[in-house]
Amino acid sequence: MSAIDEGIVREFFEQNGFFVRQVRKYQVQARRKMGDEEIDLLVHNPSWQKGSRKPDFFLFPTELQFVHQAVVAVKPWHTDVFTPATLKGSPEIFGFLEQNVLRQAAKLFPAEGDGITSGVAKILVLPALPTAEPFRSQSVEMLKERGVDGILSFRAMLLDLIDKIDANRNYGKSDTLQVIRLLKNYDLLKDAQLDLLSDRLQTARRARVAQAAPEAG
Repeated sequence: MSAIDEGIVREFFEQNGFFVRQVRKYQVQARRKMGDEEIDLLVHNPSWQKGSRKPDFFLFPTELQFVHQAVVAVKPWHTDVFTPATLKGSPEIFGFLEQNVLRQAAKLFPAEGDGITSGVAKILVLPALPTAEPFRSQSVEMLKERGVDGILSFRAMLLDLIDKIDANRNYGKSDTLQVIRLLKNYDLLKDAQLDLLSDRLQTARRARVAQAAPEAG
C-alpha cells in the first residue's frame, strides 16, 4: 500500500474531526503480519455523544458523527471490485478482524468504562462493491458475517475532501490536500455539488431533446 492511499484515509477522518493514529510506518513482507501490523489506522471521534445510535454499514460522511472509535483497514485495490468471489479468494482482507488484532487494538485506545474492545468499530476501506444484484447484497452479507461494522469507499472519501478543500488556502503541511487544492485551483477538479448540478442539467437537457423529437417528426 502506498503512502498516498493511507494519506487519503487519514485526511478524510481528520477533516471530519477525528484523531488519527498510524500504528506503524513500515511495510511487512515475506512473513505473516503480527497483530498490530494488521491495523492500518486507529481513529477516535472526540465529538461522539454517548447514547448515539450505531452508524449505518455504508459510512458516508454524514454517518461519521455516530462512530466513536475504530480500527481501520485500508485495501487500495483500485482496479478491483470486492465481489463475493474476491472476498472468498482473499482471506487477507479480513486479517484485521482476528481476535489477537482486536486485543492489540484494545491496548492502543485509552481505557473507558469497563472495557474497550466491544466499543471499537471495524471499518474496511475499499475501492468499490458490485453495483448489480445479487452480487452487491451477497458481498455486504459476507462482510457483515465476518465482523466488518462499516465500509468506506475511496470515491466517497475523495468527493468529501474535494468538497472541503479551499483552493485559496495553502495546505503546505499535507501533500494530499495540497495536490487536491492545486487540481481545484486549475479547474481540473470540481466540488461535488457542481458535479451534481451538471448531471441534473444534462439530464434535463436530454429530457427536453427527447420531448422535442416527436414534434420534429
